[in-house]
Amino acid sequence: MRAFTEPARSSRFGRAFLMETFNYFNYFTEIEEHFWRKRGAHLLVSPLDWAIVETWQKAGIPLEAVLKGIDRAFESWGRSRRAAGGRQLKSLAYCVDAVLDAASEAQEAAAGSGPEVKSAGPRQESFSRAELRKYFDRNAAQLRAAAKKQREKHGELAARLDETARRLEEALPLLDSPGPLDLEDLERRLTVLEEKLAAALLADADEEVLLAVRREMDRSLAPYRRNMSAEQLAQLERQYTQKRLFEQCRVPRLSLFYLT
Repeated sequence: MRAFTEPARSSRFGRAFLMETFNYFNYFTEIEEHFWRKRGAHLLVSPLDWAIVETWQKAGIPLEAVLKGIDRAFESWGRSRRAAGGRQLKSLAYCVDAVLDAASEAQEAAAGSGPEVKSAGPRQESFSRAELRKYFDRNAAQLRAAAKKQREKHGELAARLDETARRLEEALPLLDSPGPLDLEDLERRLTVLEEKLAAALLADADEEVLLAVRREMDRSLAPYRRNMSAEQLAQLERQYTQKRLFEQCRVPRLSLFYLT
């Protein structure tokens, strides 16, 4: 199996390209809801599934390719013995290869389509300034609350949380700038802050907490581990661990992907 990063080798599938697609910041929600519809049941997506979606997002795989790959995976499942026996497709892990195939096809099509013709009209912002301000304020408040809980036993982590809250508050004037808001640059700033938070959470985590996360992750990955490459597993394990540490410490995700 190929690595999740393969489609991102083309700059056409990088973050700047995806910023121009209509559903870019609805990426997680669109995938989750599409998966629900295909399963025919409105069930919670597992931590493993969210980690898989995060690897697709970070690899720059376009939303359209992900949805097409999910459709193909369900078609393949429908022809399988497992489906004939009444079993349901329960995880996005089964969709990984189909999504990568769809992304590769989209990459090849983009490479042969020539330069994009951009519209000369005004570009509509994905979020209102009020939505963004509310999102920043809420995250800053949650960061300060998390810092307060961590301050006694985990001073360095608490300092990082407080510093991140300050950074968010310092970025608020950007939302009042005249002209179109540069969401791409704003997302870069938030990504940097989130990556620093992730590193601090991992460095400060107790061994028992990490062990519990690892056990949970191994149970979730067990049915799919033999069908994944070492690189895929490493990426999934990293995203899974990061997600669970953010949740356990009640630290908010900062990327605009999580605004919706």
